[in-house]
Amino acid sequence: MTTHRIRVGIDVGGTFTDAVAVDATTLELLGQVKVPTSHHHEDGVAHGIVEALDRLLEETGRVAEDVAFLAHGTTQATNALLEGDVATVGLIGIGGGPAAALTRRLASLGKLRLTPGKTLPLVYAHVGDPDDTASVRRAADGLAQDGAQVLVATEPFSVDRPEGEKAVVEAARSTGLPLTAAHEITSLYGLHKRTRTAVVNAAILPRMLATADLVDASITKAGVSSPLMVMRCDGGVMSLDEMRSRPLLTVLSGPAAGVAGALMQERISEGVFLETGGTSTDISVVRRGKVAVRHATILGKKSYLNALDVRTVGVGGGSMVRIGGGKVTGVGPRSAHIAGLPYACYASAEDLRDATLRTVRPMAGDPADYAVIEAAGGRFALTMTCAANALGRVPEGDFARSDQEVAKAALAPLAEALGVDTATAATRLLDAGTAQVGAVVDTMMSDYRLDGDTAVLVGGGGGAASVTPHLAATSGLEGRIARHSEVISPIGVALALVREQIERIIPGAGQEQILAVRAEAEAAVVAQGAAADGVEVEVIVDPQTSTVRAVATGATELRTQDRAHRADEEERLRTAAASLRTDPSGVTVLAGTPAHTVYGAEVRRTLRATRHPVRVVDADGVIRLHVSDARVETTRVAEAPEVLARLVRETTSYGDGGVRAPAVRLLLGSRIADLSGVLDPEPLLALARSELNSRAADEPVVAVLEARI
Repeated sequence: MTTHRIRVGIDVGGTFTDAVAVDATTLELLGQVKVPTSHHHEDGVAHGIVEALDRLLEETGRVAEDVAFLAHGTTQATNALLEGDVATVGLIGIGGGPAAALTRRLASLGKLRLTPGKTLPLVYAHVGDPDDTASVRRAADGLAQDGAQVLVATEPFSVDRPEGEKAVVEAARSTGLPLTAAHEITSLYGLHKRTRTAVVNAAILPRMLATADLVDASITKAGVSSPLMVMRCDGGVMSLDEMRSRPLLTVLSGPAAGVAGALMQERISEGVFLETGGTSTDISVVRRGKVAVRHATILGKKSYLNALDVRTVGVGGGSMVRIGGGKVTGVGPRSAHIAGLPYACYASAEDLRDATLRTVRPMAGDPADYAVIEAAGGRFALTMTCAANALGRVPEGDFARSDQEVAKAALAPLAEALGVDTATAATRLLDAGTAQVGAVVDTMMSDYRLDGDTAVLVGGGGGAASVTPHLAATSGLEGRIARHSEVISPIGVALALVREQIERIIPGAGQEQILAVRAEAEAAVVAQGAAADGVEVEVIVDPQTSTVRAVATGATELRTQDRAHRADEEERLRTAAASLRTDPSGVTVLAGTPAHTVYGAEVRRTLRATRHPVRVVDADGVIRLHVSDARVETTRVAEAPEVLARLVRETTSYGDGGVRAPAVRLLLGSRIADLSGVLDPEPLLALARSELNSRAADEPVVAVLEARI
């Protein structure tokens, strides 16, 4: 029997560090461990990471040489900002004449509020001529004497002319302090926002550098030879060296790990991921097989950090019910964990003897309308998890499951107070909690224009069963709890792809400039260890902001799952038919490659108008692409440029909004090349040619085109 190598994912939380081992070939979960996060150890969180790895290898019977991939996610950067535990930043502004006034205003960044009563520690110095080495060194030395622990250089228009910032960084190396230039953090215009992003990055840099060095040394000492990767806030991973220069990318990476797990393990292409803990639920979106990201708000201000678009609702598995006037008035935000109360559903039948309902004020300042029961075993909280167990919504083997009869007994006093049976009381409790989550889900589905016919709700986290099943039942959306939901975050870390995003503001960008941005993103992920022949690059050109964005993703190794896990033709057809909301007999196979099959149907709107929805299903039976109305054509690489030129010409629209090329996806080998972010036909076709260049002339190409109205 062949023993496959393993992928290890480690998620460093505020209280516990979770680690999982996943088979690198089958992606099967092989083992999981939990250790306390080692905040107070002399090696910090690095100690807990190594301890978790050692225990995981012991549990799975593996050795360090079996580790093919190792990545960790950490809340360290997020916690540092939340707690105000950051380094003093020395900001060197550059410029003479009018530019000097612009940069001098940046000293006000020292007013950024970290925590109540604490602002970002920042000292400022100005240099007029960046090439005056002596002046730069005097300024840098002065900042060091004023307490600066890290230096940032910034200059107006450095995105286009970075020479000044580079000269200052080089001259300031004599201080021995960590250094960074604003243009290295982001290449987008906006001096104040760019510098603010760079300054916040610098504030956490020394601490993150120290942790990176300790983790790297510890992992190497443990005998792991595979490169150490770190979770990013956009759902991918980056090399340790990349994290050393841009630690800000790890901020908000906790929720990103969970949705990465849902994306890679559950293979959802369109839906909403709900990661539910004891106190809250993080809600994020997967659209067309990609996580939804946006520029994050940090310290109350918009930044240039591209992070998962996650929205948090104060409802979790431990959220307590509130009552008044003989009805359920709400759920949360107070949870049993914060109130220091045990869940009633986890008590014994004897503990619940003689239970009576009371309302309490869990913490000072809380309203006195939170329901608890007083019983023989003490005081217990009535929670979302109690209600879910009473209704049988928690699957057998789930982390949150309790005895259903005990859960019913726990809710009996509440039911009596409401004048209803136990099932109705449990339903009303869940209705009140999931309504808050559902409102945010509805907003996000609208924001991202998710297709209600194909979108699914996927629950993760230890409290998943308290929210997702009931919300699915009441909303009419398909819903399920992710496998191994309690460790979905470290699974996401283990399965995440290397990711890099390059953004440039290029007014009137031509095809050569767009291709250059694409090539830069591709080269960046390859440099971080991604296999070159497996890299996928999505290019988006926004004509309103003149922004060219290239997002590259790739695996550190080409992963192929066992054939035993592949779906047969009948299963793939049923999957497509269910998504298309039609009988399999009404579904047609339109095209295919060894990795994907394209299914279509015909939907007649009126006597003259017909829509052709399409679903692309991969070999595992997972829908990788769904388009509401598409044109599909198969050709070969040799003929593809000419065929694509014709198809684009025939489906390009013209109107008051300008020229709008169709959204194009190309099925090539095992990949889906997404070119839908480009509206101009010429750059679109140039990108298509770049995707085809390395392919064999007789290789089949399937083009899926979606006309833009």
